[in-house]
Amino acid sequence: MKHIFLILFSFAIMFSCKQKTGVSTKVDPITEALPNLVIVLSDQHSYDMLGAYGNKQIITPNLDKLASEGILLNNAFSNQPVCTPFRGMLMSGMQPLKNGAFVNDVPLLPNKTKLLGQILKEQGYQTAYIGKWHLLGGERDRPVPKGELRYGFDTLLTNNVHVDYRPGKAFFWNDKGEKEYFDEWEVYGQTNQALNYLDNIDKSKPFALIVSWHPPHDWGKFKGEDGNMHYRYDTMEELMALYNRDSIKLRPGLEPTPDRRRMYHGHMAQVTGVDVAFGRLMAQLKAMDVEEHTLVAFTADHGDMLESHNAKLPKQYPHDYSTRVPFIIKYPKKIKAGVKTNTMLGTMDIMPTILGYMDIETDQDYDGNDLSEKLALSQISADDYVPLWVYRLGHAKNINWRGVVTENFTFSMGKDNNPITNTLFDRKKDPYQLNNLYDNPEYADTKERLKGLTYQWMDKYHDDFYGAKEFKTVEPKEKWQYNYTKNPIELFEAKNK
Repeated sequence: MKHIFLILFSFAIMFSCKQKTGVSTKVDPITEALPNLVIVLSDQHSYDMLGAYGNKQIITPNLDKLASEGILLNNAFSNQPVCTPFRGMLMSGMQPLKNGAFVNDVPLLPNKTKLLGQILKEQGYQTAYIGKWHLLGGERDRPVPKGELRYGFDTLLTNNVHVDYRPGKAFFWNDKGEKEYFDEWEVYGQTNQALNYLDNIDKSKPFALIVSWHPPHDWGKFKGEDGNMHYRYDTMEELMALYNRDSIKLRPGLEPTPDRRRMYHGHMAQVTGVDVAFGRLMAQLKAMDVEEHTLVAFTADHGDMLESHNAKLPKQYPHDYSTRVPFIIKYPKKIKAGVKTNTMLGTMDIMPTILGYMDIETDQDYDGNDLSEKLALSQISADDYVPLWVYRLGHAKNINWRGVVTENFTFSMGKDNNPITNTLFDRKKDPYQLNNLYDNPEYADTKERLKGLTYQWMDKYHDDFYGAKEFKTVEPKEKWQYNYTKNPIELFEAKNK
């Protein structure tokens, strides 16, 4: 493996040479009053695609180093494993039926609560968001207008959402509302934007920066050797060259066909590219001498099935490969190095937990919980669970389902008999979720208990198992994709009066 790391190191040096920023200066000590914040997101990146989570074949030295310096969450789950809903929950700490962003390309409402960027800005932070946005709703190929739809971020450099990361194809919208194209892989272009931003901040004030990379998300499909269409992940040759496709091991229970090896090869290569970029960000923080006073969090919006369990889509399923994500936090002031925790965290918990670590108090009525004092204790009980769900409007090929994940089981139920969304897995005896116990009479009591927990959270969030038909009955005149005023709960309540 040593020669691989030498190659990777050399590649990182080449990337750094393309950096369009100057030499950083140290931050003024006055910023000691408030911690800085850096949240880094990848997209469609499962927990098992990091070395720190036990994957011995993937090359992620920088993220592994982050785990050794902070706390790694073994049980972090995306409540709704879909891009827009994840981002809406991250920004609000609210359930999607309340914040409005309940399916892809339906906007996060700006008028329901104070959002993450707004709270930080009120605290005196310089706020910036760079990379994939996917919160504007409607037509994707348009810039995010200035004002309330930027949710408190002073600097916003994004293409909104665009799925072609190649040099000359990837772009961002500039301040004039014009497209500017990157001459390098999108992740590296966005990383250089982040480095440039950090080089030019006001050193007397704290900063809050979110960097959101789209890879290792697929970028289209290819026709395989088997004659079928498969999701495409191929990336730059220098990253692909770090892996031997024929030696890549697939997840348990999945037949290693040539087409699947190609998928894994590209996906893993993209993950390594993300890791290289992450290393550049960490080097910048070190050069600024702010490592000890900056909370750094890395996670992903959801995972990628990579055709496990015969999944037709990369995500939107209850299985771990779809819902369970990497989550690592480094904050030397409060978090000891090298900690691993089994405490359960869902997407709605992220915002209150991050602000809890930062000692920023708000009067927000979160749907998630502040776990900042609980994570290090690694406590988990039989009553702990993370709610899981997917809503459906009828446009996509996804399935409407609800469920929960506990320490010992994953459960989901739909309104049909589809075995991929009517599931019961024993997490201890069957960690790869290869044996669906949903119809096993020996687990009938367990199934009923988990069904009860599911209905418990559905009642709490006013979810009457809504599906495409029900959402259609309350759809605003401007359509869901351009609705910026009322959330689904308000519209259902008005209808039922």
